Amino acid sequence: MTNTQPLLVSADFNHVDNWVFDLDNTLYPAACDLFAEIDQRMTAFVQKELNLPHDEARIIQKDYYKRYGTTLRGMMIEHKLDPAIFMSYVHDIDHSPLDAAPDLKAQLSALPGKKYIYTNGSTCHAEKVTKYMGIDHLFQDIICIAKSEFLPKHEDGAFERFIELTSVDPTKSTMFEDLPRNLIPAHQLGFKTVLVTSDKDWSHEPEGVRPAHANDIKPDHVHHTTDDLPRFLEEIVKDIAPNT
Repeated sequence: MTNTQPLLVSADFNHVDNWVFDLDNTLYPAACDLFAEIDQRMTAFVQKELNLPHDEARIIQKDYYKRYGTTLRGMMIEHKLDPAIFMSYVHDIDHSPLDAAPDLKAQLSALPGKKYIYTNGSTCHAEKVTKYMGIDHLFQDIICIAKSEFLPKHEDGAFERFIELTSVDPTKSTMFEDLPRNLIPAHQLGFKTVLVTSDKDWSHEPEGVRPAHANDIKPDHVHHTTDDLPRFLEEIVKDIAPNT
C-alpha cells in the first residue's frame, strides 16, 4: 500500500533549495534488509567488546539505542569506546541486497537545488551504498555521524551542526527520514519534513524509537509521509517544473 499523500507543492516545496536525505531505510528501501546486517553486526560487536552472551548483548544494544540515539553513542559514553573501531566493524557488510535505482536517480537528478545525505552512519558506508545504487554523484556532501561530532540527529545541537557544515537555510530545506523522532528538531528549525515509511515489521526495535510503519499515525511534526520515495519525488518534480 502506497501512502504518498496528495501534494500541495506550491505551498510546500516551491521554496525548497536543499534536499536532505537520511541514508538507511530512506534512500534505499527497508525491504531489502540491508540495515538488518548492520543491526546484527552491532549486536555482535557489543557481545565481543563486553564479553556477554548474545541475548544480553542484544538487550544492551537496544537499550543504548533508545537512551542515546545510537548504539555507538551508548558505547562511547558508557565504555569510552573508540568510535572508529565500531564504525569499521558494523559497516563491513554485504551490499549485494542493494539494486541500482534508476527511478530514484532520475528524480534526484531532476530536483532543483542541492542534495545532501545526513546520516548517523559513516561516510564510507554512505559512499558504498550510493555507489551500488548509482546515485553517488548526485550529492553535494555527506554529513556523517563523525562530522556531527557523534551527536545523533535527535539530540540538541545535531541539526545545528548540520546547518553549520552545509550553510543551508532550514526554511528552504526538506528533510527525508524514516525515524519520526529525528524529524522533531528538523521541524523545530524550520525544515519541511517527510517521513519515509515501510511495511516492514519493526516490533523488535524499542517502542518509541522504531522506524515508521505505513500504518502509523502521522505525528504533528511531520508534514508528509510516503512509502515510495521515487514516486513522491516524481510528484514534486512534476509540480515544481512549471514554476521554475
